[in-house]
Amino acid sequence: MNILFSRFSILLLFLCSWTSFTTTEAYDALDPTGNITIKWDIISWTPDGYLAVVTIFNFQQYRHIEAPGWQLGWSWLKKEVIWSMVGGQATEQGDCSKFKGNIPHCCKKTPTIVDLLPGTPYNQQISNCCRGGVISAWAQDPATAISSFQISVGQSGTTNTTVRAPRNITLKAPGPGYTCGPAKLVKPSKFISADKRRKTQALLTWNITCTYSQFLARKTPTCCVSLSSFYNETIIPCPTCSCGCQNSSQAGSCVDPKIASVVPASGKNNLEPLLQCTQHMCPIRVHWHVKTNYKEYWRVKVAITNFNYNMNYSQWNLVVQHPNFDNLTQLFSFNYKPLNPYANINDTAMLWGIKFYNDFLSQAGPVGNVQSELLFQKNPLEFTFEKGWAFPRRIYFNGDNCVMPPPDSYPWLPNSTPNVAASPIIILLITFFSVLILM
Repeated sequence: MNILFSRFSILLLFLCSWTSFTTTEAYDALDPTGNITIKWDIISWTPDGYLAVVTIFNFQQYRHIEAPGWQLGWSWLKKEVIWSMVGGQATEQGDCSKFKGNIPHCCKKTPTIVDLLPGTPYNQQISNCCRGGVISAWAQDPATAISSFQISVGQSGTTNTTVRAPRNITLKAPGPGYTCGPAKLVKPSKFISADKRRKTQALLTWNITCTYSQFLARKTPTCCVSLSSFYNETIIPCPTCSCGCQNSSQAGSCVDPKIASVVPASGKNNLEPLLQCTQHMCPIRVHWHVKTNYKEYWRVKVAITNFNYNMNYSQWNLVVQHPNFDNLTQLFSFNYKPLNPYANINDTAMLWGIKFYNDFLSQAGPVGNVQSELLFQKNPLEFTFEKGWAFPRRIYFNGDNCVMPPPDSYPWLPNSTPNVAASPIIILLITFFSVLILM
């Protein structure tokens, strides 16, 4: 009896632990090597410190940094101060009362640096600065996936052996979500002159690598997916409470669509969303509509709708996973780039707006949407409208995974019945009772 009870306890513990596992989603299977790398290049020594160029490289294929932009922070190991900056600025000066004559730009032990705004005077700029902290995704626009500033540091040491790297690096882009490792000494960076005839190098270089986790960035998802098709009148909405639920006890938690026209435009982005009242309560909804069936082709319409009154999405992008992207024939009014993290599999596409046409997704309202159509060529060996094959496997908006409807709710062909998939919990319970019977 004791042995039976012991086995029962072990099985019960296994069931409880299996259902309690969580993930931070720090690893992205569609962008396995994506990260933000911060390069700290010391280019010359000064009487009490050094002059450095700090460069932020966004090596993420489809996750960019949008307005109000990045914020970079760290802790000094010694009593360093920032004498001056070009292409960026510290958000606070701190207590510089012990200095007389020349006052440092920042005396804080833990400075926070931001990018300068567009239109900054040329004598305060360096290359790759002054875009308000906005950095493009690498696949979308490599030329603007970089941001730099120059910093003059004092009271830090003036040799490779006395200078110390910053510690406890933090990156907000613009909110939380990134975790940065320690600064590592690497081979000095090399620079090519404008005429490409001379090569120089940094005196010392540190690298800092930062990785993103959607779980750390926000407690709830930010987007959801709805589905429809020409062969079924049913429209499958986003799952209820995909990104949260309406709080009926708290007035003003969302905006009733009936009075949406009187909501004033904020004019700038706010990290606190003001959402239109919906059953899904997501800032973004992506709708996938299977529109037309031809003899050798089939057509899909994709529409992205913004339900957030506090956010305009500039340089937005969409990542869609579907097996027919290896035969995408034509795309209307969106840019397209295949993402092939695993060379032999071409089932993932990155879509984004055309510059000055629809690359700006306005806040919730009459113009808060963008749309396009995709034309696919059929592959006779795998094409079918059965069992939801025509719908995407996964969708990301601005790098965040969107909530999909459950597969058994997808629009089905007439006279066909969905196969109800067995729940993992049911399978575990069956296994559990089977073991008990055997014991």
